[in-house]
Amino acid sequence: MQLHQRFIQTAKKYPGKIAVHDIATEKKLTYERMLIVSLILAKRFKKIKTRYVGIMVPTSAGCMLSNLGLLMAGKIPVIINYATGARENAIYAQEKCHFQTIITSKKLLEKLNIEPVQGMIFLEDMVASIGLSEKLPALIKSKMSEKVIIKMVHNGGIDETAVILFTSGSEKEPKSVQLSHKNIGHNVDNIPKIVDLGPDDIFLASLPLFHVFGLTANFWLPITLGTSIVTYPNPLEYKIISGLAKEYGVTIMAGTPSFFHGYLKKSQPGDFSSLRVALSGADTLAPQIYDGFKEKHNIEILDAYGTTETSPAISINTPNVNKKGTVGKPIPGVEVKILDVDTDEILPSNQLGKILVKGDMVMKGYLGDIEETSLRIHGGWYDTGDMGMLDDEGFLWHKGRLKRFVKVGGEMVSLVRVEEVLNKFIPDDVLCCVVDVPNPTKGADVVAAITTGDFNRKKVLKQMSGELPQIAIPKNFYILEDIPVMGSGKVNFREVEKICRKLSAEGK
Repeated sequence: MQLHQRFIQTAKKYPGKIAVHDIATEKKLTYERMLIVSLILAKRFKKIKTRYVGIMVPTSAGCMLSNLGLLMAGKIPVIINYATGARENAIYAQEKCHFQTIITSKKLLEKLNIEPVQGMIFLEDMVASIGLSEKLPALIKSKMSEKVIIKMVHNGGIDETAVILFTSGSEKEPKSVQLSHKNIGHNVDNIPKIVDLGPDDIFLASLPLFHVFGLTANFWLPITLGTSIVTYPNPLEYKIISGLAKEYGVTIMAGTPSFFHGYLKKSQPGDFSSLRVALSGADTLAPQIYDGFKEKHNIEILDAYGTTETSPAISINTPNVNKKGTVGKPIPGVEVKILDVDTDEILPSNQLGKILVKGDMVMKGYLGDIEETSLRIHGGWYDTGDMGMLDDEGFLWHKGRLKRFVKVGGEMVSLVRVEEVLNKFIPDDVLCCVVDVPNPTKGADVVAAITTGDFNRKKVLKQMSGELPQIAIPKNFYILEDIPVMGSGKVNFREVEKICRKLSAEGK
């Protein structure tokens, strides 16, 4: 069954229940109301000539309804990153996927201070123009049986594309990832098997839906389970979000390490007292964030691992099965193997190599890029481009991107490992990111970007030398007011590297 059809099932099961507490608009929408509006939008969206349609709307009921309406109309949503270079990203998406119509918000464009792109239509105008002639037929349809409503909307196979998302572009030009109903459905079906989730839960949805973590964990998972969702459009407003968690009795929350760091700093004891599950993904969870939440809120943040291309979940630590420092065990239906970087031989447990995964969550491929797809998927196995190992208990240890390993004097150095060691010795409130800068004789030098220089550097370097070889010790510290992050919450390694390389070239 397709995702929008699964939503219809849920809406018919819990018609009077609040589906979304939309904080931005101060509205509460029941499942029945969500169904009615999505049916109205579906009728309108059918008139759009192209198969692909853009969505550039912050996390809200409006964004969710746009996705549902497009799928019900037989269209494919292309979700556009508005957090960094919104106008450029909109044009890039239009050109890459050959469409013009983009559903967006006037408020968003005003906030971003950008001019509309040709083809943009505004959600506010659409909602305001809905009259009785559209409301009444949709209301009548919503009262019909689940089977009848499902037959009235687009009815395709589970292998059809459900969404186009773009990779983060933290390392190179974004790729357009095709995720099917089966791909996302795999996560939706299997995560509740290992994490106790149900219709009584209240999800906090602040992650952007242009990021797969947000799309699955903040939208499709809760909306098909029949939970209530509290939406807030800006994950960077840490104090407000911490307050919302307390006010609405949130039980499930997903975030990136940088967001959890913000919540830790801006929250008050008791803000997360109702929280049962705090799930972290998209980046490495620093020990000080994990320990800080444990100390301040008595909550263990559960580290998970996934990629845009895997819908996203590959492995998850759960409340019952977790090991600190790992990204958990593979979720049901997922196979993981570790290959030697040079020979591609399968490695035994506790040996570091490339992470490859297999399962129904693996994408259909990159739209319009057969070459890149064939480089990444072989016989159903997806090459994540990440390094890691499986231990004797089956837990996966994620050691960072293969591209975050650098050759220094002919030796491979893990920048993630250097970050882990550095984090042990710098103050808890200092964030760091380790990158490399060119060195004409050794090939590269390891350097660190830090948010303050208010600590004893000589002492820290001496402590680090006890755990790392000399070639891995940072040759310089560059103080940045903030570590650049992308809209998804991931560290923007390209930007950090660019800044550090410039400072290095200037001899600072």
